[in-house]
Amino acid sequence: MAAAYDAGLYDLDGVLYLGPEPIPHAAASVAAARELGLRPAYVTNNASRRPAVVAAHLTELGIPAEPADVVTSAQAAVRVLRERLPPGALVLVLGAAGLEEEVAEGGFQTTRTAEAEVAAVVQGYDPGTGWAQLAEASVALRAGALWVAGNTDSTFPSPRGPLPGNGAMVAALRTATGLEPVVAGKPEPALHLESVQRVRAQRPLVIGDRLDTDVLGAVRGGADSLLVLTGVVDVPQLLAAPRGSRPTYVAADLRGLLAAQPAVVDGGCGTATAAYDNGVLRVTGQGADALRAACAVAWAAADEGRPLVEVDGL
Repeated sequence: MAAAYDAGLYDLDGVLYLGPEPIPHAAASVAAARELGLRPAYVTNNASRRPAVVAAHLTELGIPAEPADVVTSAQAAVRVLRERLPPGALVLVLGAAGLEEEVAEGGFQTTRTAEAEVAAVVQGYDPGTGWAQLAEASVALRAGALWVAGNTDSTFPSPRGPLPGNGAMVAALRTATGLEPVVAGKPEPALHLESVQRVRAQRPLVIGDRLDTDVLGAVRGGADSLLVLTGVVDVPQLLAAPRGSRPTYVAADLRGLLAAQPAVVDGGCGTATAAYDNGVLRVTGQGADALRAACAVAWAAADEGRPLVEVDGL
């Protein structure tokens, strides 16, 4: 698969690492894909860390990266601010220091309090966000400030399981104000466009672990996608993927980049088969072929209004 595309837009959490730990086979697969011509861009909805910090982390995990290879939702948020505000406008930052630095380098003044001159609130993930910070943002938004959110991911993966993400904090402000933010990160276009332009991609492949951000963002950007099962989405969630949020390809991990992805014909893929039987999905075979066959049959059944009650054999 890696030889069929010119750039790989890799998600980070759940694809290349899980918290501080590398995901097995990720580094070797990225390196092998690069040898086949798949130029990497490392694309994250996390606005808390600067590109240089992310690049250093990746390099420590055996994935050599430069700051220019990293695209963050903070950069996409600054792109949105530049489109809508004059240079030097005052922006209230609700997020980590990395987001504040990115906004300042983008040509804006920054603050942490709801001053009268605040033109926008930009919000990104920060584990230190609490009531006091949300209150300042709420006051500014009610006064008419533009609201830009780096992402609306409700959770992010961790070794302890899913933990509250920026979307949980966005939901608090949404409830408090009744307003909706402009979203800069996946699945909205700004971050995808920033990534494609960064690597000058003609035929990019989006590689991620989430249906609602990575895959949906690829669909909206007109790109193919590979979903790996090393992060948020598990097999039952994948089989239940709604129309419009279904990946082009699926794999257990990034080694799928180096393998063929044969088409599913009449419920069969390689040595595996899948069939729908009165609410039960019956799968024979193992590995990636079985997963592809199961997805094709489950999605076809869902599109025809036939519910999936049980999966047998996967």
